[in-house]
Amino acid sequence: MAAKALQPHQKELFGQPIGLYILFLTEMWERFSYYGMRALLVLYMTTQTTGDARGAGLAWTDQEALALYGWYTMLVYVMSIPGGMIADKLIGQKKAVLYGAVILCIGHAVLVLTDIWAFYTGLGLVILGVGLLKPNISTMVGGLYKAGDIRRDKGFSIFYIGINLGSLLATMIVGGVVAKWGWHAGFGLAGVVMVLGLINYIAGQKYLSQVGNFIPSTNDKNEVSYGQLYSELFSSPKQLMFAGVLLAASLFGWYAMGWGYGLLFLFLTAIASLLMMIYKDLDTQVYKDRFVVLLLSFIMVIIFWGAFEQAGGLINLYTDTKTDRVLFGWEIPTVMFQSLNAGFIILLATTVAGIWAKRKLKGREASSIFKMAAGIIIMGFGFLFMVFAAMEFEKSGTSSMIWLVLAYLFHTIGELCISPVALSFITKLAPVKYASLMMGVYFAATGLGNKVAGVIGESASEFGELNIFAGIVIFTVVIGVLFIIILKPLKRLTHGAEESERVLKNEEAEGFELAEN
Repeated sequence: MAAKALQPHQKELFGQPIGLYILFLTEMWERFSYYGMRALLVLYMTTQTTGDARGAGLAWTDQEALALYGWYTMLVYVMSIPGGMIADKLIGQKKAVLYGAVILCIGHAVLVLTDIWAFYTGLGLVILGVGLLKPNISTMVGGLYKAGDIRRDKGFSIFYIGINLGSLLATMIVGGVVAKWGWHAGFGLAGVVMVLGLINYIAGQKYLSQVGNFIPSTNDKNEVSYGQLYSELFSSPKQLMFAGVLLAASLFGWYAMGWGYGLLFLFLTAIASLLMMIYKDLDTQVYKDRFVVLLLSFIMVIIFWGAFEQAGGLINLYTDTKTDRVLFGWEIPTVMFQSLNAGFIILLATTVAGIWAKRKLKGREASSIFKMAAGIIIMGFGFLFMVFAAMEFEKSGTSSMIWLVLAYLFHTIGELCISPVALSFITKLAPVKYASLMMGVYFAATGLGNKVAGVIGESASEFGELNIFAGIVIFTVVIGVLFIIILKPLKRLTHGAEESERVLKNEEAEGFELAEN
């Protein structure tokens, strides 16, 4: 009897569903476009209108540029919450990724124009596009595998490589394009590669027929109803009173700091109110305790990204104006230094994951909270090299690029300890019916960290880079140490969520941590 022909979505390549590689390439080009933009943004805004070899910029001050950079990078991630909600309740992940990719292409096309309206409009469209695409494409990767499929971890590892390959290519190529053809050619290149990602995604739909489809509401009693949670707020005196205090603070922030911060505070009030009602809705103390630990871990997420994202802001400006970038007679484009992070991730990811796996095999401390705290400390020590760079600049008027390389190395090791681990931690502690929402809150926390990064960068004009870099070292190390000090009570509140976790060995152990990103 002839074997039954496989459907396109059932076909495999190198032991993985072909759909994985469709999503891999789509995400790779989307990350190329995002990190290409991220690398150029502050430099473009601070370049004088008379321009240099790269063309005219906006002639903004460093403080103005870093402020907008903070808003932009925050909103890109915060939009993951409505992006995920739209997919879950209205159109499904597959269409959300498609619409997000289309909006991204339009946004980058608008950024090619030189008018200021085009600059703001293009950034807004990029924010909307990433908000729709990013949270939903990862969900589709998970949907390629049935429950218990042992290929899932390796599949996510391959997908994670696509993210960093896109970042690496962007930061290696975009700087050279800008140096030769100008800023808007760089913006245009980001758009061209996003079109490639869109074409790849559309052409590969037959391999994705079983994932990302919209599933209408079934009125299941366990299904999350955000409207119901908010309505119950008005019959919950304690939660309502706290929400009222937050609302009053938001309105004061609007008055004192402007409409931008006012809207941000209102958004945070809405999210905080929802989280309070989720806590009240949880039916066991175990779930409530785990929920509290999860929210506390988000504090580390905000602090980590608040420091780490100086790479696209303050460190980017420092590299451009105060670092000796000449190597063997060739001046390395500023943007290219940001490729160090992606390059180090590709080189070190399995090594770092393997070290943690071996610690657990030996019975040594390797809990998620400990890893995250260690990640903050390691990343903080990376800024110690920026302190040395700033000291060298004050003494000689320039600083060596070796300090940047070492800083990016430590930042990357810290990222590998906290970023994939935090995502894994959510899947272990979040109640199942709120898991998607908590993933969105994680991205919002990442976005808030990006905004914090912008605020810190802005203050450099007043306090100087040396003081800012030194302050980041001290603050991050102190926070990391504090979480290690309270590690035991926090682990007790997880009620053994990680104690029964199976320790993966060899290749599985090396790929596990990456698979969660």
